[in-house]
This record gives sequence, structure tokens and C-alpha cells, in this order.
Amino acid sequence: MSLGWRPRDSEGEMADEAMQPMGATLAGIRAVANDYVVLMKPGIMTLLLVTTLGAMLVAERGIPEFGLVLVTLMGGVLTSGGANVLNCYLDRDIDAIMSRTKNRATANGRMSPAAALTFGISLTIAGTLLLGFAVNWLAAGLALAGNLYYVFVYTLWLKRRTPHNIVIGGAAGAVPPLVGWAAVTGTLSAPAWILFAIIFYWTPPHFWALALLKQGEYGRVGVPMLPVVAGEEETRRQVFLYTILLTAVTLLLVPFGMSWIYFVGAVALGGWFLILAWRLLQRPSKALARKTFFYSIWYLAGLFAVMVSDRLMLG
Repeated sequence: MSLGWRPRDSEGEMADEAMQPMGATLAGIRAVANDYVVLMKPGIMTLLLVTTLGAMLVAERGIPEFGLVLVTLMGGVLTSGGANVLNCYLDRDIDAIMSRTKNRATANGRMSPAAALTFGISLTIAGTLLLGFAVNWLAAGLALAGNLYYVFVYTLWLKRRTPHNIVIGGAAGAVPPLVGWAAVTGTLSAPAWILFAIIFYWTPPHFWALALLKQGEYGRVGVPMLPVVAGEEETRRQVFLYTILLTAVTLLLVPFGMSWIYFVGAVALGGWFLILAWRLLQRPSKALARKTFFYSIWYLAGLFAVMVSDRLMLG
């Protein structure tokens, strides 16, 4: 007769039973850590860091000190990550409805609003102080300004009120090159502001291509993205027009020291972007919108790559 108990057969069995709670604990810690990291939006943050590093390399006309690069990028991770976490905190109500965001810890209740708010503010303060004390206070102030603009101007004010949210709010994503430039030079000159303008004009065609794919979700949560308010045809037209403006703005760097390497690269990258935007305008489809969106990401990375290559080889 069994009473629900039996002696352990071996030391190995005892060890296995002891390891089970430990394994469950480690898995739980990893899951919680992953939730916090996801709220920082690593994909978006990576692109911001690329533009920060690119601006540093262009401003230095060579390779800046490794320590300076490391601290500047770390400060960028903290301040931009903090802004993204606060965005998730403020948008948790609509994130819970949209399919691409409903699994965020702030949206499905795995993380309390207070924990997310505390995490976002802590990252912001830590990043600002790190940049201020280890780099310079101009870079720190710019990073903080970008953070606050994204949280208060874009997320709180513009996003749910106007279809121009992306155009005006795009200034927040254009700040990282200014941070990188200020980190190296301690000042802001004309090329730095051209880098800012490049990101500013890149944001609408990049995000509106995504909005064409997700307009149903934006409509359901009441966010007035351009396709929801003005329709798909007008959105595609705006994507094409902003791509023209973007391509023109990229060429403004040529009089400020960029050579034929950058010129050829900018024209080639911009030319293909224009072709995709034109095709999307003439033969609309979800497949073309998706292709345009993903190309826009590689376009920006490629543009900064040829920019840096020009400086390193001929600067």
C-alpha cells in the first residue's frame, strides 16, 4: 500500500528535485528581464544608435576615442530606452488592443504601471547624468530634450490628436545625430543640423509605409494616422513627396565636405527609395508597402554607412 511517499532512490534524484525550483526561478528572472528590455524597443533603439555613431565618426573625421564612443552610446541607450518605456506606459490602453503591441508587459498586465513609470524615469535620469558627467552637458541636454519631446509632444499631445503626429513628432528621432555630433565637438554646426533634417524627412515615408499595413488597428484605437484620416491614396502620395524631399536634403551635405563616394551612394540609395515610393503610388499593394517600409530601414543605415566611409577614406 502506498501512502504517497517513497524513499529517494539515489543522490542524483535528490539533486534533480533540488534543481527544479532553481531552474524555475532563473526562467522567471529571464522572463521579467526580457519584459523590461522589450519595453525599451531594442529595434528602434539600434537604428538611433547607428545614427549617433555615424554622426560621431563624421564629426571626428576619423575614429573617436573608444571610451567616448562607448559612454555616448550607453547614454543613448538609457535616454532613448527611457523614452520608449514611458511611451509604452502612456499607450498601454491602446497597446492592449493592437495585435503588434498587445504582448507588451504594460499592455497585458504582467508589469504594473508604477513599475514601468519608475523604470522609464530611472533610465532617463541615469542616461542624462551619464552623458553630462562623462561626455558634456550639451550632449546630455540634447538627449534629454529628445526624450521629453517624444514623451510629451509626440505621445501625450500629437499622437491621438492629429494626422501630422509623425511629421512633427519625428523631430524626436532626429535628435541622436545631434547628440553624437555634440559629444565629439562640443558644439552644433551646419552639417549636424543637416543630419537632423535627414532623419526628420525620413521619418514620414518610413512610418507611413508601416501605417498603410496597420491602418485598421490604428482606426480601431482612435489614433488618427494619415491613412485613417486622409485615406490610402493621399498617404501614398505623401510618402512619395517626402521621399523626394529626403533625397534632396541628403545632397546638402556635399558642399560641407562630402565627396563623390557619399554623392554616388546617396543618389543610388535615394533613387531606389524613389522607385519604390513611385511604384507604391502607381500600383498600391500591401506587399509594396511592406517592401518600402523595410527598405527605408536599410536605406538609413546604408546612407550613414556611405557617409562614414566617405569621411574615413577621403575626409
